[in-house]
Amino acid sequence: MNRMRELIDTLNKWAYEYYVLDNPSVEDREYDRLYDELVRLEKESGKVEFDSPTKRVGGEPIKAFERHKHISRLYSLDKAVTYDELDAFFARVEKSGADPVYTVEYKFDGLTMCLTYDNGKFVRATTRGNGVEGEDVTAQCLTIKSFPLTINYQGLLEVQGEAVIRLSVLEEYNRTAKEQLKNARNAVAGAIRNLDPKVTAERKPEILFYNVNYIEQELKTQCEHFEFLKSNGFKVYPFLRICNGADEVKSAIEEIEVERKKLDVLTDGAVVKLNDCTLRDALGYTDKFPRWATAYKFEAEESVTTVNAVIWQVGRTGKLTPLAIVEPVDLAGATVRKATLNNYGDVLRKDVKIGSKVLIRRSNEVIPEILGAVEHTEGSVPVHKPDKCPYCQSAVEEVGANIFCPNKNCKPRITGKIEHFAQKDAMDIEGLSEMTAGLLYDELGVTRCSDLYYLKADDLKKLEGYKTKKINNLLSAIDKSKTVPLERFIFALGIDGVGKVAGKDLAKTFGDIKNLSSVTEEQLVSLENIGEVTARAIVNWFADEDNAREIDRLIEAGVTPQTAEKKEGVFSGEFVVLTGTLSRYKRSEAQKLIEERGGECQSSVTAKTTLVLAGEAAGSKLEKAQKLGIKIIDENAFEQIISQNN
Repeated sequence: MNRMRELIDTLNKWAYEYYVLDNPSVEDREYDRLYDELVRLEKESGKVEFDSPTKRVGGEPIKAFERHKHISRLYSLDKAVTYDELDAFFARVEKSGADPVYTVEYKFDGLTMCLTYDNGKFVRATTRGNGVEGEDVTAQCLTIKSFPLTINYQGLLEVQGEAVIRLSVLEEYNRTAKEQLKNARNAVAGAIRNLDPKVTAERKPEILFYNVNYIEQELKTQCEHFEFLKSNGFKVYPFLRICNGADEVKSAIEEIEVERKKLDVLTDGAVVKLNDCTLRDALGYTDKFPRWATAYKFEAEESVTTVNAVIWQVGRTGKLTPLAIVEPVDLAGATVRKATLNNYGDVLRKDVKIGSKVLIRRSNEVIPEILGAVEHTEGSVPVHKPDKCPYCQSAVEEVGANIFCPNKNCKPRITGKIEHFAQKDAMDIEGLSEMTAGLLYDELGVTRCSDLYYLKADDLKKLEGYKTKKINNLLSAIDKSKTVPLERFIFALGIDGVGKVAGKDLAKTFGDIKNLSSVTEEQLVSLENIGEVTARAIVNWFADEDNAREIDRLIEAGVTPQTAEKKEGVFSGEFVVLTGTLSRYKRSEAQKLIEERGGECQSSVTAKTTLVLAGEAAGSKLEKAQKLGIKIIDENAFEQIISQNN
């Protein structure tokens, strides 16, 4: 028996060094030799000690998962995806009157686990479930070697961690697996929540611990939580930043965002916690989240790839934008071959070179952007700033941080202008893409948006691929676009800085295009969504004789911008700001409901605002509204108002 105890203690020590510390002290064959000896002694004696490593082999499949109630509820974390939302979290914490210290850790993307110990011995493992109770996965968890079966602490204890599968382990598994596992997140969930523990063992998950969920003794800080876990043999990720204030927290988050791409574990953000547990108790919990912690989520998917070339694209305003041609990489469900940069200064600031590896991000189904260089190679070469337009060879002009082609007749400027004019939120000419605009430019000499309204069927017959049906559809769409809301017409003009929101403000304030054409910068700057730069751009656009003639040609062709009638309803006289996430409406749907009932929606809280509709995770707009004493309603109150008005 003494020999069995000696073998168990030695093998557990070696396993701790290998699986928890990632620092093995003996070769695998020496471990295997002692393990085999222990197996033989256990067979001979018929006894297996509680903490024997032989208990970590996957046993027989179970029939179903039993439910188990956690000793203390496992809360999920509120999320912030912008620094504004993070600042709102800081503001709420700092209202406690203390000078808070925060901790920042990695947020690993796997399956949340809760392990229970009593009298120093492992009792069970469960998934988080709904936070109150989860599935008992003890048999599956016993195959994982990154947590201890016995600990020094002798009281009742629950510890929380994230089950993960390392990316290298997943890659190795997929080399021989009959059924490929698509990603590490799904792989670990499938491994733990599998009725056959042998499947769990084959996928080699591990658990990274980060929280003491229940303990009978007092832990005063998050740092003490961290040290308690380490001292009792739990595997923790060795990154914990102590931060005094918001700026240090953001620096730690930015450190994680860069470094996480070098890890062998899938991460999707950073966790920010109040360090002091006494202050945590004072702040308490909402129905769903602790008020003293939040998860800063890296919203978009990111990847590393190589820059093969950089080309310069010309937009409708003449601005030259660098576009990186990258080694194809799968990102957010698509194969990415291009990634954008803002301007030449952006290229220098992010240290992007041709031949270098870069970190790219793709979000909301738009073209990815380059975040920065990760690694340069011997063959890396700098990106050169153009001195001529790549399309028309005109000498470029530098205006502030940007480079422009001054030639108004440059083809990509014209086709980009026509494509913008025809898009759904503008004139809504279905079937008129940028490619079609290029064809009209090349074959029919269409250089102005007004030219579209003078096209004939005989003209379009000259275009390759244009038969009767396609010609009729395009001409019908062009004719239909002649009656258009004024706000969309203003947006369609393509004035620099005037988007859909500004277009709506301009239409509402000035009523028709004639009034707008004679406004001053001072009048424009007084509007909520118009700044000095945009005001100057609007005045200069209407002062240009070519643009004035273009407006006249459009009107002569029958284009008639319509001013929307003022609607009356329960929100009449209200200036409404929407903030946070609504669970039952898209923001655009809620905005439409408000405007249909006489309200006006604003993009930000001002002294003019009379009402704020606040959803979950509302940020700085809510804070500002509270300071100004503006009326605030939640989604339930909003629904009641809507139903009363129907």
